[in-house]
Amino acid sequence: MTAHTEIEKLRTMLKAGTSAALTVEEAARQLREAGFEELSFQYTWGLTQGGKYFMKHHGTTLFAFTVGEKLDYRDSFRMAAAHTDYPCLRIKPNPDIEAAGYRQLNVEVYGGPILNTWLDRPLSVSGRVAVRSEDVLRPDMRLLEIKRPLMVIPNLAIHLNKEVNKGVELNRQTDLLPIIGTLSALGRGSGKAESCAKKPEEAGAEGMGFLDFLAQELSVAREDILDYELWITCLEEPKLVGIEQDLLLSPRLDNLTSVQALLSGIINGTRREGFNLIALFDHEEVGSRSKQGAASLMLLHLLEKICESFGRTPMQTKEIIYDSLFLSVDVAQGTHPNYLGKMDVTNRPVLNGGLCLKEACSQSYATDCEAVAIVEQLCRAKEIPYQKFVNRSDVPGGGTLGAIASSVIPVPTIDIGVPLLAMHSAVETMGVKDQIAITDLLTAFFSI
Repeated sequence: MTAHTEIEKLRTMLKAGTSAALTVEEAARQLREAGFEELSFQYTWGLTQGGKYFMKHHGTTLFAFTVGEKLDYRDSFRMAAAHTDYPCLRIKPNPDIEAAGYRQLNVEVYGGPILNTWLDRPLSVSGRVAVRSEDVLRPDMRLLEIKRPLMVIPNLAIHLNKEVNKGVELNRQTDLLPIIGTLSALGRGSGKAESCAKKPEEAGAEGMGFLDFLAQELSVAREDILDYELWITCLEEPKLVGIEQDLLLSPRLDNLTSVQALLSGIINGTRREGFNLIALFDHEEVGSRSKQGAASLMLLHLLEKICESFGRTPMQTKEIIYDSLFLSVDVAQGTHPNYLGKMDVTNRPVLNGGLCLKEACSQSYATDCEAVAIVEQLCRAKEIPYQKFVNRSDVPGGGTLGAIASSVIPVPTIDIGVPLLAMHSAVETMGVKDQIAITDLLTAFFSI
């Protein structure tokens, strides 16, 4: 696969993966296209050597695995994981607000976004909606993605906030309410924010409420909408930047760069012994401690079920798991040329310098020197550029799902990822060559 093709695949993922649920759908599409068979964890599996499989977990997490053609009972797992969620804003229940002639939505902050980067951008909605069904135990789950601009969070004019360029702290409840329109009836609104969750017959001159809008988009009755997980998404398109077009500017680089690299790696991997497996977890940005997150027992149960499907005893399964290897694939902090003092003194990864091997003695990155050496040798053998990332000693960085997952699956674990600028901004920046490097590494990892 050419570098151009891989970058186009990433751009497709960045456009499609506007929420965790939509990321899983795009991942499933690519896997089906590559001949992977979908499974359900609730049923008995008839796995075969040389088989390729995937399964969704609660709609926002996905696992995929391949079985070697020359499978031996001692063959182990090569595993890699990334996350499907990203820092953004989530729409609350009963979201409609009227204020001074404007219609707004009530939202809450998800994860740790750079809040002011969400201002003055075209925004829309993505996620899933639960609709009433005949079976009360199985609501009708509808995916929703609105590709047209629906809302904006405007900045306050500098004339009304003359100190804005000295820095402004945004209030998460009052300063981040998106405007979705105006009230057509003149004179409405006293300047006081009030709830306006209306019945359908009341959605007249003032326009429809948000649930009315959802009902229209989904072609269902308003009263049939039970609940939703809907996220504010930035509509900026992925763009190549720079005089040599060697940078990529896009929303959701954290962590769809890793998601796409894992998909390409397991699809193109040529390993004929053992098991290759990828896990695309939800809820990493809020701690991973959920039924869809890396702290759940789902990955362990999946490994056990795969082994049991091939007749392995519980003891053999433990032996296989403990002989396995795990890559935690998430982005790293790239060196910002305007803020060199924020980086470590001797470890300063740059964009287009290669993928990052991330280390931390606190184990916020789940890495030890032996595990790092494995990846280094692989990179050197395949001539894949790499760099090492360590935080400044007085600036604690973020963590990844690697440390959490490896406490459940205690195998050698290495944290890796492409370096970014403006991580957790509504729009982030990466080096094009770094995506090729990490994709090459994942493909090699699933081939040796």
